[in-house]
Amino acid sequence: MAFECQKSAGFYKDSRVIVKNSCEKPTGGSSYFKLKGKSVGIESEKSEFDLEKGDTTSLSSKQLGCRNVPLGCRSITDLPPAIISEILNCLDPKELGIVSCVSTILHRLASEHHVWKEFYNERWGLPIPAIPAPVAATGFSDEKSWKDIFVEREFRSKTFMGRYSMEVLHGHTEAVRTIFLLVSAKLIFTSGYDSIVRIWDLEEGLSIASSRSLGCTVRALAADTKLLVAGGTDGFIHCWKAIEGLPHLFDVKGPQNHNTEFRLWEHEGPITTLALDLTRIYSGSWDMTVRVWDRFSQKCLRILRHGDWVWGLVPHDTTIASTSGSDVYVWDTNSGELASVIHDAHVGKAYALARSHTGDFLFTGGEDGAIHMFDVTNRHVDTSAQLVGSWIPHSGPVYSLAFEFPWLVSASSDGKLSLIDVRALLRTRKRTLWKRDSAGQHVGRSIGVEPPQRMLHGFGSNLFGVDIGLDRIVCGGEEGVVRIWNFSQALETERRARALRGIRLENRMRRRRLQIEMNTKGGGGGGRSDRCSVAAKKTPMNSDNVSVWHNKRGVSGKLKA
Repeated sequence: MAFECQKSAGFYKDSRVIVKNSCEKPTGGSSYFKLKGKSVGIESEKSEFDLEKGDTTSLSSKQLGCRNVPLGCRSITDLPPAIISEILNCLDPKELGIVSCVSTILHRLASEHHVWKEFYNERWGLPIPAIPAPVAATGFSDEKSWKDIFVEREFRSKTFMGRYSMEVLHGHTEAVRTIFLLVSAKLIFTSGYDSIVRIWDLEEGLSIASSRSLGCTVRALAADTKLLVAGGTDGFIHCWKAIEGLPHLFDVKGPQNHNTEFRLWEHEGPITTLALDLTRIYSGSWDMTVRVWDRFSQKCLRILRHGDWVWGLVPHDTTIASTSGSDVYVWDTNSGELASVIHDAHVGKAYALARSHTGDFLFTGGEDGAIHMFDVTNRHVDTSAQLVGSWIPHSGPVYSLAFEFPWLVSASSDGKLSLIDVRALLRTRKRTLWKRDSAGQHVGRSIGVEPPQRMLHGFGSNLFGVDIGLDRIVCGGEEGVVRIWNFSQALETERRARALRGIRLENRMRRRRLQIEMNTKGGGGGGRSDRCSVAAKKTPMNSDNVSVWHNKRGVSGKLKA
C-alpha cells in the first residue's frame, strides 16, 4: 500500500508510511487516511482489496468504528483488530487470498482469520466430531488451519471435471429406487423393489450387510452416524440404531432386536422421502402429509398437510422445504405455518428436491426434465421466491437431485446424469444479480437456460436415485445395479500437475533472481544492457514489416493445417 503525503518522512517495509497532517489519494485504487486535526476517518471510494461498491458503501455507512482509531495510525495494520476483522469479513475467499499476498502482516491476519471456518461451514457444513476417525472421514488433519482445510476441499471439488473410473455393484435382484451416501463413515445404503436394504463399502465397493426382506418396496433412505431409517409402500418407517464398535454401524442382517430396531407408523400411504437432523426425523408420504418425529421419544410432533402427493423434502435449521404436485413449499417446523410457496415450479410433478448448506437456495427437478434454482431467503407467503437459474439437460423426468458444493448432480429417466456447477450463479447472486429497491423487492435480469458442465451417458433408462460425495458419484436405477463413478484418479493427476507447476514457477523465479544479480554486479552488466538498448534503437529494421511478416507466417500456418 503506497501513500503520497504532503508531509511525510518516507516509506517503510510492510507498506507503512508516516503521516503528519493529511494525505491525498495519488491514484484511484489505493486506500488512504484523511486526517484533519483530531478527527480521523477512512475514505472508502476504492480500497486496495478491490471491494465491490456495495461492500464499500456498507463500510462507510458503519464507519468501521473509526471514531476509536488512534491518531497515529499509518496503515491498515495499525487499526484495532476489531476493525481489521470487519474489513476482512467483507471479502470472499478469492479476495481474502489476494490480500494475504500483499505483505507478511496481512498474510498472517488473513490466514488466521476466523472467516475461513465460516466459508467452509457455508459450503459444506462443519465436519462431524462424533466420527471415530475424523481425519480419515474428512481427509484433513486437526493440525491444519481452517484456511488449509478450505483450500484442500475447494481443490477436491475441481476433480469432477477430470477422468474417472467406474465400478458396478451387483446384489439387488430388482430395480434400485433409493441411494444414500454417508461420506463420514464411507458407507453406501441402497434399496428398492426387492425390499432389502444393503450396505456397501464406499472405498472398496464391497457388500457389507443386507437386511431381511421388509415386505414392501423401499422408496426412501436416510442415515447419519447414529440412526438409519427406511420408508416403503407399507407406510412404516423402519429404524436401526447404531451399535458402538460395529464397523458398518448398523446391524441390519440379524433378527429383529427391540433394543436397536424400531418402527414408526402413522402415515396412511406409501412413504416417498425421508430426512434426519440431530433431534428429528422427517417423512413425506402419498397421504399428502409431512410428519416431524422426535428421535428420542419416537412420537410425531407435527403434521404438515399438503394438497397433493409429497415427493421430496429437505430440512434446514427450523425450516423444511417440500415438493407436492408441481408446487414447492417452505414450512416453519416450530409453528407449523407455511413460510413460503412456489407455485407451478414445473410443468407436471416436481419429483426431486435439494438444498444448499446455508438453506438459502433450493434446487428442484420435475417431470418436464428441467432443473430450477430458487432463492428462498425472503420467506414470506405473499412473496414469490426468486428464480436464479434454470437447466434442461434431460429429455425425461428428473427423479433425483444431490448437491455438494459447488456441484449439483441429477438422475433422469433418460438414463443420463448431469453435473452442474452453480458456483458462478451463487457468486453473481451474492454480488450483482439481485438488488433491492426501496420497497424491499428484488430487481434482476431475466434468467436464461444454462447448459450443464458435464453429462454422463451410456446407461439403461430410468435412473431413480443419485448421491454425491467428496470424489465419488453413486447412482442406481431400473437395471438393478449400483454404479460408482470414482474421480480420485483425477485428484491425484491434478495434484501432480499442481506440484509440477510449483516447481516450474520456483525455477523461473530462481533464474530471474540470478539474472538480476548478474546485471547488478559491479555495474558492468548495466553498461552492457545500456549498449544493447542503444543498438536496438539504432537498428534500421522496420517494425511494420516485422508485424506483416508475422501475420503472413500465421496465415500460412493456418492454411497448412
